[in-house]
Amino acid sequence: MKTDVEELTPTRVKLTVEVPFDELKPNLDKAYQEISRQVRIKGFRPGKVPARLIDQYVGRGAVLQEAVNDALPELYGRAVEEKEIFVLGQPDVEVTELDDNEKFAFTAEVDIRPKFEVPDYDGLEVVVEDAEVTDEKVAETLDSLRERFASLTTVERAAEKGDFATIDIAAEIDGESVEDAATSGYSYEVGSEGAIEGLDEAVTGLSAGESKTFTSKLVGGERAGEDAEITVTVQSVKVKDLPEADDEFAQLASEFDTIEELREDVRTRLGRQVRLQQLSDARDKALEALLEKVEIPLPDAVVQQEVDRRYQQLDQQLQMAGMTRQDYLKDEEKTEEEFDREVRDASALAVKGGFVLDQLAVQEELGVENEELSEYVVTQAMQMGVAPQQLAQYLTENNQLPAIVSEVLRSKALNLIVEHVTLKTESGETLDVEAIQRELDGGETVEAGEDVAEEAQEIADAAADADAADEADREEAREANAEAEAEADKKDGGKDA
Repeated sequence: MKTDVEELTPTRVKLTVEVPFDELKPNLDKAYQEISRQVRIKGFRPGKVPARLIDQYVGRGAVLQEAVNDALPELYGRAVEEKEIFVLGQPDVEVTELDDNEKFAFTAEVDIRPKFEVPDYDGLEVVVEDAEVTDEKVAETLDSLRERFASLTTVERAAEKGDFATIDIAAEIDGESVEDAATSGYSYEVGSEGAIEGLDEAVTGLSAGESKTFTSKLVGGERAGEDAEITVTVQSVKVKDLPEADDEFAQLASEFDTIEELREDVRTRLGRQVRLQQLSDARDKALEALLEKVEIPLPDAVVQQEVDRRYQQLDQQLQMAGMTRQDYLKDEEKTEEEFDREVRDASALAVKGGFVLDQLAVQEELGVENEELSEYVVTQAMQMGVAPQQLAQYLTENNQLPAIVSEVLRSKALNLIVEHVTLKTESGETLDVEAIQRELDGGETVEAGEDVAEEAQEIADAAADADAADEADREEAREANAEAEAEADKKDGGKDA
């Protein structure tokens, strides 16, 4: 097999592959066997029809087409491996020559990851917020906990902002009742700016048994978006009573005996959250700082795939929230053009970040240990709220193991970047990333049971092949980079001469 590579752009190549016809013999035999099982010719059982009769009744062309379709994936894979190309996505394949018993040739255009070197990242400066836990923040968090244990008490007065009114809602359009817009016994917090525009103004000032009618657009149902006459009737008005922040409340809401112990625990937990946020911000900003030092071309198709993925995710979230994209854009005060530009910029940055982390993993010869894969599976299962065994089965059945290896590798590459940055707070304090991590690791941890560990280990073992394949890809990339450097050195030497 002969393969030539033509660079169409820095991120797209065209492979021209010529294959001696005799290499198609196994595929031809398989094609005859497959067609033999499908055709019905008198005197022959399915699967026993001779090749000459298949040529006569079905046609040699159909057999050749079947054989070519069967052979193309393997031949394409061999060509990519031979030329050590890091391909992205599916290729556009075209059969250019098919001479029976002579020669077979095809071309394949495919996006590739650009070739580049990650520049030095030692000493990059990153600034994060101060890890300060103020008394006000502690009090705010404690008040939120008190809110969870609040009770509602009925009052004999008109509704005010902050009250909870039990209301009935009815709607009419041109005198006709809109049934799917009606509700009764709905508990509404006055001043919460609910979905129905004008509802707050209508309820404020009403006492139990009183009603008010106003005009507004319906937000749901078959007639959503139409103007309707909406009547709201107040059944009762209630105020929220918060429990006192005392020892009795601490015993009710926690395992602590005194409010001071609870308050100190809140402060400790907030401090841990702030430290975690510092590390998260450091990771994001360290990658951003490194990306600013790298200029690489990006495949349009790969960026578009990321754009499509983000829009699909957004539409799913909006659908669950009962909103349209137009509603979302209105809330964000953005035009479609502005939002699309933001999504495309973010998608391009994400693709670029992935390329840089992948290349850094190659340069630093990073690998993935079984223990790291096990930890990843258990952590993901905890975050998703599913059993590790369930997640393990899903990942295995859906061939997600290579994606796990890639995700862990990128995370390790990003951790390596963070370890080499100079991390400072807004007030000028220099932070020790490793010390912060040790501090956090000394906090609360969740131990996995033996069954979870065993399940995760099975995933790690199953992922070994994927890891080995990735290692082979990385080795090919290293060799390709070395060749590129050698070629560049030759050219530079020729210029100097």
